[in-house]
Amino acid sequence: MNDKVNVTLLVPEIDEKYDIYLPINKKIGTIVKLLNKAVNELSNGLYPITGGNRLYNVNTRQYYEANVLLYNTDIRNGTKLILISEI
Repeated sequence: MNDKVNVTLLVPEIDEKYDIYLPINKKIGTIVKLLNKAVNELSNGLYPITGGNRLYNVNTRQYYEANVLLYNTDIRNGTKLILISEI
């Protein structure tokens, strides 16, 4: 699977952690939208679907801009990311 990376996604609002594959050829904004929907479904609606989520690197605390391709970031296999709602 050279077109995907395996990351750990932390979602502090619902105190959950997910190991997921992300496509490297998609923009971060698109990935955040997909993650928002997926976490909502996996949590049986505990995590609200909102438009103001941000993705951060747990170790570097870097925020990822929505218009950047995942391929052009430092996200690689094993990266720990955190999904935060900006409500």
